[in-house]
Amino acid sequence: MMNRVLLTISVLLLLLTNTIAQRTPADTAWKKEYRATATRVNDLVHTKIEARFNILASTMDGKVWITLQPHFYKTDSLELDAKGMEIKKVAIAGKNNTVSDLKYSYNGLKLNIQLNKSYTAAEKYNIYIEYTSYPNELESRGSAAIRDSKGLYFINPDGSEPNKPTQIWTQGETEATSVWCPTIDKPNQKCTQETSMTVPAKWVTLSNGKLMKQTPNKDGTRTDYWKMELPHSPYLFFMGAGDFAVIKDSYKGKEVAYYVDPEYAPVARKIFGNTPEMMAYFSKITGVEFPWVKYGQMVAHDYVSGAMENTTATLHQENAQQNARELTDGNAWESTISHELFHQWFGDYVTAESWSNLTVNESMADYSQTLWDEYKYGKDAGDAENYTGLTQYLRSPGDVQKHLVRFYYADKEDMFDRVSYQKGGRIVHMLRNYLGDSAFFKGLNHYLVTNKFKTGEAHQLRLSMEEISGRDLNWFFNQWYYGAGHPRLDIDYVYDDNAGKVTVIIKQTQSGNAFKLPMAIDVYNGSQKQRYTIWANSKLDSFSFPYTARPSLVNVDAEKIILCTKKENNKTLEHYIQQYQYAGNYLDRLEAIEFAGNLRSAAAAEFIKKALGDKYHGLRLLALDQVQRMAKDPAAKALFEPLVRNIAKTETHKKVKAKAISILGFYANKSDQPIFEQGTKDESYSVAGASLNALALIDEKKAFTTARSLSNDARGDLGTAVSTVIMATAEESDFDAVHNIFANMPPSQEKFAAIEAFAGFLGKVNNPENIKKGIDAIIDFRKMVPEQFLQMVDAGFRTPLGKLGKAKGKEIEDYISAKLK
Repeated sequence: MMNRVLLTISVLLLLLTNTIAQRTPADTAWKKEYRATATRVNDLVHTKIEARFNILASTMDGKVWITLQPHFYKTDSLELDAKGMEIKKVAIAGKNNTVSDLKYSYNGLKLNIQLNKSYTAAEKYNIYIEYTSYPNELESRGSAAIRDSKGLYFINPDGSEPNKPTQIWTQGETEATSVWCPTIDKPNQKCTQETSMTVPAKWVTLSNGKLMKQTPNKDGTRTDYWKMELPHSPYLFFMGAGDFAVIKDSYKGKEVAYYVDPEYAPVARKIFGNTPEMMAYFSKITGVEFPWVKYGQMVAHDYVSGAMENTTATLHQENAQQNARELTDGNAWESTISHELFHQWFGDYVTAESWSNLTVNESMADYSQTLWDEYKYGKDAGDAENYTGLTQYLRSPGDVQKHLVRFYYADKEDMFDRVSYQKGGRIVHMLRNYLGDSAFFKGLNHYLVTNKFKTGEAHQLRLSMEEISGRDLNWFFNQWYYGAGHPRLDIDYVYDDNAGKVTVIIKQTQSGNAFKLPMAIDVYNGSQKQRYTIWANSKLDSFSFPYTARPSLVNVDAEKIILCTKKENNKTLEHYIQQYQYAGNYLDRLEAIEFAGNLRSAAAAEFIKKALGDKYHGLRLLALDQVQRMAKDPAAKALFEPLVRNIAKTETHKKVKAKAISILGFYANKSDQPIFEQGTKDESYSVAGASLNALALIDEKKAFTTARSLSNDARGDLGTAVSTVIMATAEESDFDAVHNIFANMPPSQEKFAAIEAFAGFLGKVNNPENIKKGIDAIIDFRKMVPEQFLQMVDAGFRTPLGKLGKAKGKEIEDYISAKLK
């Protein structure tokens, strides 16, 4: 499950706050409730399901044959999860498809069946159930990562939304497969599977395993039969159907397919086309060839999360679909694609045995994003992705006291947070560094091979890494997997020229016990360095290193591996310049740029000037951020303006070019207008959007006419710029056009960003009815925000509305107040 890059309204809110909202239950009884791995009384062996959909009613008629056997002790009863169903028949299935009815009880969530006899662990038996699933009538709750748990979703079933296709898809994680298929809905169950779906004949379908047969029916439908011959967990069961274009690729003779809206067929390979190369790379580093018969990826509308790793059939939200212009800024979905694919090994091939151990799925998938970027785009790109995960965790203060492996939680959905994902991924990064690549990847292989088609937990991962490396890792797992928090390092450097030594003092200031931290410290004289490996074990440690000439730099955690916050008390700009020049890792350079950006000195500005030419685009972008912070300083402007202008003209990376144009616009030099006008024609939405905003700062009228001309193809930054410029420059006579622009924008980050401009435009409107109509459009958008996210972003609605109310008087203030209530 991927929940990091999310741009629909429900998860755009995560981006805006850079945090994941967690529920805070009123009671704390859950703190005493140990979340044990589910007891296995009966084991799933095989599931055969026949599904027929009543699309207009959003229901599903199902028949299921479930093969089971007692796990160890003999039993005469069976409990299945079956949520919100109408159960019509329960029977034991015998030879020649004969069935004998069984006694059962059902409370809307659990189906308890009295078997026809007592079965031993050596005996298999088959249960047959007829039922109807009513997903829309089920009261369900979601989480910050998965905002709904209806299990089965009918999208635009009556076709009433003209710009949205009719689709059907399922979402099983955590335990929602049992909304549409009676099962033992626990992650430590595994079985093989057959799925038959009856759908409109013009549709295509996707499910687990291989498509074996398609049978036309006389009523205008078609039945597709999918077979999954390898076992997997119920939460990974999947059905998807709709009017998709299917673009086919291959990997070693196995089908690799991309299911997209037909309009995206021409760019499907630009979005998903690296998948076969990813499969080859992940097969190589794990030592386990892609284990499944095929790999399909489907893009769904109104999906309730980022993406989901259903075995052989990943589901992505619609923001995976980017047009050719969006893709010139880079494939924003590539990390999600790698994340879900790596789950086919970590999560599907070997599955976390309980939600407490979710991180053995999610930390590995999260770290795959770093591994892929490092392999495909170089070490800087991998380090940048790793640092993104680190900062996301560190900016979630509410998560600090949560254990990575967590046996106490209020709800299983709470496990889907930045501890299980981002913190876990950084811990895996430290483990890789400590063991070395060879032992680390062989350890992953040992874990996968030892537990294939079964379940695993963090202890088994530890045992595999110990088996391969020969090292005891209890200290590492106790500290990082079964502990909470992270070190907060306060670092001082003491130079003693008389004694010829430098002492590094490392103080751990976090509450609780000290962390055990192996790390490298590099001592530099110019480009020459001496590396020392130390272990910080205490709340206060000191390490001394000899020198004949005072070092130009002492670089603690030289490989920039440790998951921590740090404060280096007496490190100067000169030290950071040395670090940038000679240490050279991505984080070495980033730290130097950020330190210089906080200074207001000629030396710092000269260093930033150098960093504008960094080899990695992400750090060029960071250097431009520092230039922007100094934009009001006349001396800085004189130094940077010609450099920024040159970057705006010559930079090839679109995001960096856009940033340079934005800064150039702030300088408001009329002579740069040709650059801005040309930029509005750029194929990149980022460049075009930045250029339009810059143009508006020096020629408002020209920007307005340009924005109107660009409005038919405006997404991303350009969409925000177009709406902002039009709303900022429009007059009351333009109300209908401006209102329609805002009201017709889909729920998106662009629309959220446009609220302030739209409310500002309403401030120029005098007609009270039109003002109220505009307020209604904002409130309608607010109503679309899922409840669990509303508190996080409500200021983005209330603040501009509050300003509008104060500007327009009591009638409008009262209207806004009533609407907000």
